[in-house]
Amino acid sequence: MADAKPDLVQAEPLPPFVAEKLETLFTVHKLFEADDRDAMIQATAGATRGFAVDGAADAALIAAYPKLEIIAANSVGVDAIDLQAAAERNIIVTNTPDVLTGCVADMAIALWLAATRRLVECDRFVRDGTWTETKPPISWRAWGKRLGIIGLGKIGKAIAERAAAFGMTIAYHGRNRQDGVAYPYYDDPVALAADSDVLILACPGGQETRHLVNAKVLGALGGDGILVNVARGSVVDQSALVTALRGKAIRAAGLDVFEDEPNVPKELFALDNVVLQPHRGSSTIETATAMGDLMIENLVRHFDGRDVLTRVV
Repeated sequence: MADAKPDLVQAEPLPPFVAEKLETLFTVHKLFEADDRDAMIQATAGATRGFAVDGAADAALIAAYPKLEIIAANSVGVDAIDLQAAAERNIIVTNTPDVLTGCVADMAIALWLAATRRLVECDRFVRDGTWTETKPPISWRAWGKRLGIIGLGKIGKAIAERAAAFGMTIAYHGRNRQDGVAYPYYDDPVALAADSDVLILACPGGQETRHLVNAKVLGALGGDGILVNVARGSVVDQSALVTALRGKAIRAAGLDVFEDEPNVPKELFALDNVVLQPHRGSSTIETATAMGDLMIENLVRHFDGRDVLTRVV
């Protein structure tokens, strides 16, 4: 890059080691730390050419920066970035696909196992000393079950590979049937849920998949079914899910994502049949490093006048 560091707005918190590397290469304005957000926007709008975000940039924020050239997301999902607003101004948007596939797939399997074998509930059982008074709650078998995957992209396929080691039979739903895939395809998520013991969500977020998993899908999954969501909170009708869990219309759930993160329905806190995680499917040192490196590489390449590696828009 040129000797002068390009001005960059860091709109959201990033892992410290990623943020530190950003600051060695760019003049970074940390918008998320501003006491007066509007004042910082006004002060930085004239010079800022790039955004580093954790996955969100709405139309108002984009509009506030007239010299913006690139939005680099430290995530694979870009459903919280206004892609249309970016495209209308020829602003490049990049993400970090592939490098997080394995860890998100691991989290999906971990949530399924935790919900199936009641790991969190039984951990509490031991810590509380209840084991000295009564027998622990019985759980359910994991291996040999029927798995339905909604969203058979790279993460979905990685989940399927891991599930195969547990002797699971696998089927999937997506926008279209995929060539070269041996797993049975369902064009209806309700039908897939009805034929599944475990339903794992690994599809993109956004309006196209909003509330794809609704009360009807949950009803089809049934009282012995387990739902796992490592996709986006918007994919599930959260109110319907709370009702299903409270009424035991499904057996259990493992959730890494929620509709209004970081706000989580308080009704879930009292339930033993749900395992909750703070959207950390990709949160390992190795993956966070790889994601940050890819985000920064996209920024460096752009400001060097080279093509970015993972362009979305």
